[in-house]
Amino acid sequence: MTKPRPRIVELGEIEPNTRRGGDLRAMLTPATVGSTSGFMGVAIVQPGDRIGEHYHPYSEEFVYVLCGRLEVDLDGEPQALRPEQGLMIPAYMRHRFRNVGDEEARLVFHLGPLAPTPQLGHVDTEETEAVAVAAEGAGAGGARPADRGQVRS
Repeated sequence: MTKPRPRIVELGEIEPNTRRGGDLRAMLTPATVGSTSGFMGVAIVQPGDRIGEHYHPYSEEFVYVLCGRLEVDLDGEPQALRPEQGLMIPAYMRHRFRNVGDEEARLVFHLGPLAPTPQLGHVDTEETEAVAVAAEGAGAGGARPADRGQVRS
């Protein structure tokens, strides 16, 4: 087994993931740096935008807000989340982040431990506009992820 080596990753190196709303960048991951216990990234959420509701069946999520005014819904209960605050979200807890301010919000997230496979690490419980548009473009007319309890990476 090869020992992982330290590696610096810049935000601009990572392709934005906008499928769930916001701009999610998984920066330090098994694929990018060989991590074995979890992964870390940054979420950028524009005013009025959100990261759709989901949960993680295998991982706790740790969040630190850098800037912006957010609300996080935790199992349906809204909570204010301000800069310089951290939040631990237990495994299986449904959560959604909403930018309720008038400036960009940025947060750092870390999930651990890793799920057995990336596809099992994330369960969407609502459809975001980006997912709906992609499904329409692909001609998909079936059930939404929340209807199927579909697991997504």
